[in-house]
Amino acid sequence: MNPVRIRIVITTLLTVGLFLAMQNLSAQAPAPHQLRANGDHFELDGRPFQIISGAIHYARVPRAYWRDRLRKARAMGLNTVETYVFWNLHEPSPGQFDFSGQNDIAEFIREAQQEGLFVILRPGPYVCAEWEFGGYPAWLLHEPDMEVRTSNPAFMAAAGRWFHQLGHELAPLQSANGGPIIAVQVENEYGSFGSDHNYMERIHHLLVDSGFDRAMLYTADGVDELPNGSLPELPAVINFGSGSAKAEFAKLVKLRPNAPRMCGEYWDGWFDHWGGKHNTSDGAAEAKELQWMLEQGFSVNLYMFHGGTSFGWMNGANIDGGKYEPDVTSYDYDVPISESGELKPKYFLFRDAISKVTGSTPPAPSAPTPAQALAPVQFARSTSIWDNLPKPITSTQILSMEDVGQSYGYILYRTSIARSQSGDLHIDELHSYAQIYLDGVLVGKLDRRVDQASLPIHVAHDKTRLDILVENTGRVNFGRQFQHERAGITNQVTLAGNQLTSWQIYPLPMQNVSTLAYQSASCAGACFYQATFQVDAPADMFVDARSLGKGEVFINGQPLGRFWKIGPQGTLYLPAPWLKKGNNEIVVFDLDGQGNPSLPFLAHAILDANGN
Repeated sequence: MNPVRIRIVITTLLTVGLFLAMQNLSAQAPAPHQLRANGDHFELDGRPFQIISGAIHYARVPRAYWRDRLRKARAMGLNTVETYVFWNLHEPSPGQFDFSGQNDIAEFIREAQQEGLFVILRPGPYVCAEWEFGGYPAWLLHEPDMEVRTSNPAFMAAAGRWFHQLGHELAPLQSANGGPIIAVQVENEYGSFGSDHNYMERIHHLLVDSGFDRAMLYTADGVDELPNGSLPELPAVINFGSGSAKAEFAKLVKLRPNAPRMCGEYWDGWFDHWGGKHNTSDGAAEAKELQWMLEQGFSVNLYMFHGGTSFGWMNGANIDGGKYEPDVTSYDYDVPISESGELKPKYFLFRDAISKVTGSTPPAPSAPTPAQALAPVQFARSTSIWDNLPKPITSTQILSMEDVGQSYGYILYRTSIARSQSGDLHIDELHSYAQIYLDGVLVGKLDRRVDQASLPIHVAHDKTRLDILVENTGRVNFGRQFQHERAGITNQVTLAGNQLTSWQIYPLPMQNVSTLAYQSASCAGACFYQATFQVDAPADMFVDARSLGKGEVFINGQPLGRFWKIGPQGTLYLPAPWLKKGNNEIVVFDLDGQGNPSLPFLAHAILDANGN
């Protein structure tokens, strides 16, 4: 055959093949959708659409379990899931972004679409969520003139950079582009914080400028705060707890008579504080109220559908009547899916309510995730925190965690005091928990939670070493406290009325705990304990921490979260994907270590332990 004709035939075949491949890809590509408000309801592609949604936070669920939780959402009858985006996880230092592994929110959203679910995205920049600092990165507070959640130029510049990067990651997944994101929230319950509509407009336009213009934008507030936090050009949804639906929707109708009716957060559970009780709610009453809302044609988002876990240092805190209340690690929330993915009675009550209204039977729920118990681990290796201090930072004045470039964990302040200085030691603006030592001996504790800031100390001799070991127990995530939420000691320390100076400061972010100088000798006080344990087949389990004092547990280098003997949380959830077949490492840091401990692994959670 003529070489020219051969080239023509080959080119033709390639062109036809490429055309057929593109046709096939086009046939498989998800169709674009558009959600919009029309009068008192929503429409999807021009047809009435009732959003039946539930909140799942990708960061609170191990990545390996995302699809399991999404399938369980679909099997309860949900057509949508909602998630916050946690700025502090994705920009741990200014301009350094991380959307990999557990932080791969785009993959979470794609998996939701693959499971037949739409997505409501809540990018903040403030998210509340009982999450550390409401989702803000702690480094924002390094700048002395920073005012978060305002039109402050430094804050707006940082928020704009963050939204621009987030748009690069997620804007292609909006529904008008064929993705599942049908709605994007502008800010979050801003009416509970302020009424600066210029600030709200700036956040609105930052989102649009970052590419979030291919899904419906909206605001969310408590109905009484809606005038402060909403924007006239955007739909507004309302948030409330169980038992309030009829009254709150009646208020919404008066405020916005020709606007869609949606509960953006239906609080079907609640969170726990250290030293408080474990919260539960009436699932049958909530199912009845959910059914009523759906029968009216209202849209609903359950907060939460599955709470999960605030792993590591990510729990937030509240200020209630001036009282600091740090949240526990578990975010079980007493909702349809437990912290570990178990289907609770509330799940089936809600499933029945949704099915009755929609007239459809959702797919069967997936099989339960297996859990197991293991024999107690006996710790034989340990090391004191005093033997593992980093190189100190020298400063005349006290520095906060943010001042030294630290976000989470502990920080140690050390100075020398004279015998003539005996008297009351006062820590001004302690955030949030401190143990005080003289020459290495523990002499007292101060706890912001119970408004402790002073204790008397007796100095026996000159050049006594004063150590103040401070834990960031969780920055406040709600209210007007944000501008003051630096961690560590945030003002000054006085002794007998005189300000102490000349500090050595040791940042202790509690990273790389596996590489510390462990020995076989027993350790008491502020100590790390290390052991290994065997797993034949990884399965979910719970570390029983009720015999410990106050600290953190690490498995294979992964921080599980905090324990504290005051309760109510008694166990820490250990997901199977974080275990290995064979040898696994556990490290415990306990401020109140009592010699090498023994820890059991249970097959169930204990979230209502009695504190002591």
